[in-house]
Parts: sequence; C-alpha cells; structure tokens
Amino acid sequence: MSGDALAVWCQVREQVDWSSAKAAPVPVRPVVDGLVAWCDGPVRHRDPARADRLLTAAALSRTAATRGEPLTPALLGDWQKLVLGLPDVRLRQGDAFAKGGRERYGLTPHTWRDFAACLRQSGDPAVPLPARAARAYLDVAFFHPYPDGNARLALLALAYVLETEGVRLDEVGPLQTTRYADDPVGALDLADLVSVLMRATHRRATAAAR
Repeated sequence: MSGDALAVWCQVREQVDWSSAKAAPVPVRPVVDGLVAWCDGPVRHRDPARADRLLTAAALSRTAATRGEPLTPALLGDWQKLVLGLPDVRLRQGDAFAKGGRERYGLTPHTWRDFAACLRQSGDPAVPLPARAARAYLDVAFFHPYPDGNARLALLALAYVLETEGVRLDEVGPLQTTRYADDPVGALDLADLVSVLMRATHRRATAAAR
C-alpha cells in the first residue's frame, strides 16, 4: 500500500458500519481459556520467556477490565512493558512500517490524541461488543504505537474489551491472521469472527455443563 496506512485506516474506520456486527451472548466463561492455551501452546513452543511475559500482561489486562479501568495509551503501555520485558516503553517517535515495508504508519502532531480518542470508543454501549473488540484490535494494529510487539498488544486489547463484559474465548488462533488498513470488509469480518468465536465458546461451555 502506498501512502500512509494509518491515515487510510482512520478513514476506513469511519466508513465501517460497526453497529451492524452480529451480537453474541454474554457473559461467556469457557471450558478452556483460549488466550492462556495459545500462550502455553504455539507461543511457548516458539519462546518460553515470551509466553511467560504475555501471560503476565494478560493477567494484568484482565485485572484492569475487572476494575473497570478505561482503555488508554497509558494502560496499554503498562501491558507493553510486560510483553517486551522492558522497564519502560515509549510511543514511537517516527513513521513505522509493517508487512515487509508494504504498510507505512505515519506520525503527526495529533496521532496520539487520535489514538486515545479511538480507544475511548471501546466502551461505547451503542456498538455491539464483538465490533468494539475487533475495532480496538485494529486500532492498536494500525496506530502501531510501539516499535515492536504491536500484534501481541492488539490481541490483549481485544481480550480486554471482551473481559469488561465477562467474556473469554476458548480459542484465539483464528484471530491470528494478517489484516490490512484499507479493507473495510475485512474489518467487519473480524467483528463477525469475534462473534462466531463467542457463540462457539458459549455453545461448548453450555454443552460441557450438562
């Protein structure tokens, strides 16, 4: 993609009819904690220390959700320190690149103000929960706030939004696919995928309880 993928995403974000995303039952408590299973499975297989850091960050994010703490750049920064195992992290100070350099995320004087405003919308009750979770994931992915670890942080943001309404998924693997800033259909598809995963988790948990 030529140009500024972040600017494109901000335009696409306003075009998507988030309210049309399918709703799903809440709360959802799975038989298997999908986020933990993913960390202890493929992530641990790749790098045990990375898995431990991500699990610690996930626990912190769930505590924040339970307490009703709003999703803010500062809160994400607390998780990112754990994700990367660093004593401090700073928002990127210049343009960022991803997908082998095919996407460039620009930086302007109002980038982080806009990012904070987008994150605040994760609590908008007028938008179905799966859409809010998907949108938060994509906001982190395309604002790309840190030089490294944004994909992991995006997943934590998605899980946080679900956790605020008592929802955990029993699998998160299907969420681990490449997303593009200029794809409004794909953005809504992600919201629908979250809904599908919520329904499937609820169905399996209900069946196990019988």
